[in-house]
Amino acid sequence: MIDLYYWPTPNGHKITLFLEEARLPYRLIGVNIGKGDQFQPAFLKISPNNRMPAIVDHDPVDGKKPISVFESGAILLYLAGKTGKFIPKDLRGQVETLEWLMWQMGGLGPMLGQNHHFSQYAPEKIPYAIERYVKETSRLYAVLDKRLAGRKFILGARYSIADMAAYPWLIPDRQGQDMANFPNLARWHAAIKARPATTRAYARAKEVRPDPPAAVLDEQARKMMFGQDRSVVK
Repeated sequence: MIDLYYWPTPNGHKITLFLEEARLPYRLIGVNIGKGDQFQPAFLKISPNNRMPAIVDHDPVDGKKPISVFESGAILLYLAGKTGKFIPKDLRGQVETLEWLMWQMGGLGPMLGQNHHFSQYAPEKIPYAIERYVKETSRLYAVLDKRLAGRKFILGARYSIADMAAYPWLIPDRQGQDMANFPNLARWHAAIKARPATTRAYARAKEVRPDPPAAVLDEQARKMMFGQDRSVVK
């Protein structure tokens, strides 16, 4: 059994996508980031960066004590290694997987996250910041669209953790993008959305957050999510 410390965000969805595809048994443990659950001492023992998702695998392949893993990219790699699924067996395929996983972790996720922050959550709408990140989002969409030309998935014919990492971050309506400008990306996105495991993964979000997310964050949620400095690292 795997414990998944989770909230329905793009990074959280990455892990449920894998677990549902691999049919691994897991238990969802909600980490309400708007209420500050990510700062609870018990959670910090497994996720010292006070960010979800994180997992605890109670049945690691070495048969020893449970293993905890934090950071969504590290979790995907761990699960791929545990199951032997959704990552190529050959060296060059593994290198490609790492390249695109790191591209998502270091570029697509952070830049689109800034897009969300300045366009959706910032109390002051700063035109320069919004334009900066909407344009960078467009560039990153185009990079992936180019990669997908002639490919079903990021690595080619087979679905992988590279796809699982990138898919949840593409929310064109929130990111100021028109998918008509990215036909390869649109095809890929629709194919992943139609997978039964994707439907199951996103449905599980209601177990920890039954109600739709609030359109406007209250002051407590804003402080928990965006008002952190070194004082929260204890």
